[in-house]
Amino acid sequence: MKALSRPKGTQDWVAERARELSFVERTVADVFERYSYQPIRLPMMESVELFQRGVGEATDIVEKEMFLLESRGGEDRATLALRPEGTASTVRALEQEGLLYNQQQRVYYAGSMFRYEQPQKGRYREFYQIGAEAFGFAGPDLDAELLLMIRDSWRALGIDEFIELELNTIGSAEDRARFGAALKAYLLPFADELDEDSQRRLERNPLRILDSKAPRTRDLLADAPRLEEYINDEARAHFDGLVELLEGMGQPFRCNSSLVRGLDYYNNTVFEWVTDQLGAQSAVCAGGRYDALVARLGGKPTPAAGFGLGMDRAVLLREQATTGNGALPGPGLPVDVYLCLPRGAEQRWVMQLAGELRAALPTLKLRLHQGGGKLDKQLKRADQSGALLALIAGPQEIEANAVALKPLRGNGEARTVPRPELAAAVATVLEHS
Repeated sequence: MKALSRPKGTQDWVAERARELSFVERTVADVFERYSYQPIRLPMMESVELFQRGVGEATDIVEKEMFLLESRGGEDRATLALRPEGTASTVRALEQEGLLYNQQQRVYYAGSMFRYEQPQKGRYREFYQIGAEAFGFAGPDLDAELLLMIRDSWRALGIDEFIELELNTIGSAEDRARFGAALKAYLLPFADELDEDSQRRLERNPLRILDSKAPRTRDLLADAPRLEEYINDEARAHFDGLVELLEGMGQPFRCNSSLVRGLDYYNNTVFEWVTDQLGAQSAVCAGGRYDALVARLGGKPTPAAGFGLGMDRAVLLREQATTGNGALPGPGLPVDVYLCLPRGAEQRWVMQLAGELRAALPTLKLRLHQGGGKLDKQLKRADQSGALLALIAGPQEIEANAVALKPLRGNGEARTVPRPELAAAVATVLEHS
């Protein structure tokens, strides 16, 4: 039979890369929780209307990137979509559960997102994202705290030196409408010279033309109206307050007047954390304010801000950084201790021993040998597992209520340890390895 392959634009995360992805998620989630953000879990599919109303019907995501689902029920055909982003789903979930009106919430989510992209390095049709969203906070102090939380995430992952922060303010919806009209009027005489995507965006979403990388379009934009000329005083004051806080905290950034983001719900602050290490896919994290989104989805007006961090790209960046600059903090060994059962060992005694060690050392990664075999082959598997230590509980050791402890790395000597002292002995060896 023909072998089956994974769908185009998806990845198999196996072995070391699977551990690396899990490490990135756990590390970033730990940072978020230190800032008092709480986890939520969201459905992988939502109504198409959620993204049409939330993200915007004229965005690339809604127009051409969503994976639509057809229900068997008939009446629900093509009304569901695999989630392409997490913010709209978060708003829908918290509003549906009655957790937004007159309340403050800090939450984070993690999981798969889906977009119909042309696959390339760093861009996939299924990608992994961890994001944080905060509701009920109107001031620039929240924007600054979100950015500092992201900075702490880069530091925890060991990649902060490879990523830079870009900022902009896009004002209110009214500001953008006035600017969009001016930009469209300026570009219309040059419509035939624009790239294909920009020609399409000219009618429905002219601000997205600022994202174009096409050389001729970039040349035309050089003399176009500037968004900053249309920003209202309140939005400008908000942005100035953010800049002052970031400078006071020693966080470098670059103002990028072309940064507008591709989702309609943003207002005021928008940002991207970018790198030059991953080729065309430079953004590793992006977000901003979306003070009108809750009302847009049926709730009461609620100030809010958040971001999404691409875990796939963080993994790629860590791989790149490790190649060029040595070891980074990582997931550690897959196995700390390998527990061998020589022939004649009492299996129940050994399994009880494994349970005692796991209870005494909650972070210990212990692998209990399965399948029998000679001791030398078990020790070979122990070495192949990457474990630092092998424990041997054969008939002789069991009779003495003891365990043989054999270091597999370095120059440590094998010795026999009484069972009541084993947990402390293992902890000492691992601490000094």
